Amino acid sequence: MQVSATTPGRAAGESVATLERGLAVVRALTAAPSTRMRRSDLVRSTGLARATVDRVTRTLAHLGYLRIEDQDAVLAPRLSELGNAYLAADPLTDAADAPVLRLADELDESVSVCVPDGDGARFVIQCPRRRAMAVTFHVGDLLPAERCAPGALFAADWDEGTWRRHRERVAADPAADRGDVAVRAARARRSGWAVDDQLVEPGLVAVAVPVHRADGRVRCAVSVVSHTSRHTADSLAEHALPRLRACADTITEALAGRVPEPSQTTPPRLRADALRAAKEELGADFLQSLARGLAVLTCLRAPGGRTLSEVAEATGLARATARRSLLALAQLGYVATVGERRFTLTPRVLELGHAPLSRLTFERIATPHLADLVRRVHDSASVSVLDGDDIRYVARVATTRIIGVDLGVGTRLPAHPTSMGRVLLAGLAPEDLADRLDRAAPEPLTRRTRTSPEDLAAAVEEARRSGYALVDQELEDGLCSIAVPVRDRSGRVVAAVNVAAHAAQRGADSLREEVLPDLREAAGRIEVDLAAASERNPGALPR
Repeated sequence: MQVSATTPGRAAGESVATLERGLAVVRALTAAPSTRMRRSDLVRSTGLARATVDRVTRTLAHLGYLRIEDQDAVLAPRLSELGNAYLAADPLTDAADAPVLRLADELDESVSVCVPDGDGARFVIQCPRRRAMAVTFHVGDLLPAERCAPGALFAADWDEGTWRRHRERVAADPAADRGDVAVRAARARRSGWAVDDQLVEPGLVAVAVPVHRADGRVRCAVSVVSHTSRHTADSLAEHALPRLRACADTITEALAGRVPEPSQTTPPRLRADALRAAKEELGADFLQSLARGLAVLTCLRAPGGRTLSEVAEATGLARATARRSLLALAQLGYVATVGERRFTLTPRVLELGHAPLSRLTFERIATPHLADLVRRVHDSASVSVLDGDDIRYVARVATTRIIGVDLGVGTRLPAHPTSMGRVLLAGLAPEDLADRLDRAAPEPLTRRTRTSPEDLAAAVEEARRSGYALVDQELEDGLCSIAVPVRDRSGRVVAAVNVAAHAAQRGADSLREEVLPDLREAAGRIEVDLAAASERNPGALPR
C-alpha cells in the first residue's frame, strides 16, 4: 500500500494542519539567533494564533524537544532525534564517513557531502579543517543550487516541476544570485564535476563530483572546499579532482555492498502509551496529532524504511492513525515512499533544528539542567571531567548565598578528596583505577581527608556500588558535596554532576536525603540530551 499525498480525508487534513503548525514553530526557532524566541515573536513569525503557539510549545516541551524559559521558547538538544533519524536511516552517512575523513586529511582541506533537497543542496557530512578562516557550514544547512558546486550536479537531474519551483523562488527573491544554473548543469553533465568559484561567498572556492545511483541519477555530491588565500578554483580542481573522484568511487562501492539491518535500529522513544499519558496530564494543551506525527517520524530511522504495519507496531498506534501521520508527513515533504510499501525520511527533516543543534557543546547541554537543579535545591551545582589525577570543571551554576562555594569553569581540583572525583574514578576500568591508586600520593587537606590507598579504594568502590559519592569536609573544612555520574550513549561514565553546600547550612544527611533524588533526576536529563546531541556530533561530549 502506498500513502498518497492527494485528496486527503478530513482527519488526515487536520493531521496535516496540526503537524504543519507544530513544525512551523520548530522552523522559526531554528532560524532564530541562539534558537530562542519569545512566544509573542513566534506568533508574528509563524502567523499562528497565540493560543496555538502556546499549545504547540507546551506539547514540544513535554516531549523534550524544547524548553520554556519565562516567555521564551528554546530548542532543546533532544530535538536532534529528528535529524538523527534521517541520518541513521540513510546508509550514505555511514558509507561515506571514513572515506571523506581520509580525503580531508590527504588534501588538508575541508570536505563535505551534500544530498539533493528540492532545488537545493543539503549537507549531511562535514569534515572541516581547523583554521583561522574556516568553513562554517554544518550538517543540516541548505544551500541554493545556484550558489554551490553540488547544485549544478543535482540540477542535471531536475524534472520540469523542480525547474519551475526554482525559477519561481529566484524570481521572488530580488537578492538571489541569478547565475544560469542550466548552463552550469549542462557543463557538469559533460565534464562529470562542478565548480563553485566564489558563488556562496567571496573568497570561497569548491569543486564537487557526483556519486550515482544504480539508475544513473545523482545520489549525492562530495565537495572539497578551500579559500582563495590557498587556491584558485582552477588550482583546487587540479589539486583535488583525482583523489575526489577516487573517494566518490569508494563511496559508490560501499553503498553497493551495504544491506539494511532494520532489527538493529534504536526503539522509538515516543509511543502511543506515552502519548496517551501526556494527553491525560496536559489535557487540551497537548496536541496529539503533532506528537503522533513526531513519533512516526522518529520511528522511521530504520535503514531501508518501514512498512505501514511496521510503523504501527513500532509506535503502538492504530494502523489508521499511523497512516494519517504518514500521509501528513508525506504532504509536508518529510516522508517519501520506497517501492510499493515502504516509507523513509527525506533530507528535509534536517531543517528541523539539526544545523544549530549540531554545534552544541557539553556546557550548553548541561547548564540548563544545572540551573533547574539549583532552583530546586538552592545550592550550587557543577559538572566536571577527569583530567589526569584532577577533576576539571566544565559547567557550573552557582546559587546566591552570603556563604557560597566560589569555583568556576576551568577550575581544577585533586580527584581523591572530591565527590565528583570519586564518581569519575569509580567509572574507570579496574586496571586503570588500580594503576591510579598505586601511584597516588594524596596529601591531607583537612583532618578528615582520606589518604591511604585502602581508604580511597573503599570510597571509590562504595561510589561504584551505590551510584553516588558523598564527601564530608575532606577537601575543605565546612564544605560538603554529593555527586552522581553522567553517562554517554554506551553507558560509559564521561562526567560527574554534584551539589555542594556549606556544612553549617546542609550536612551529609541532608544532601543524601533531600538533594540526591533531584541530583539523579538532573543527571538523567543531561544524559538524555547528551545521547541525542552526541549521536552524530562527538563535539557534544565533555572533554
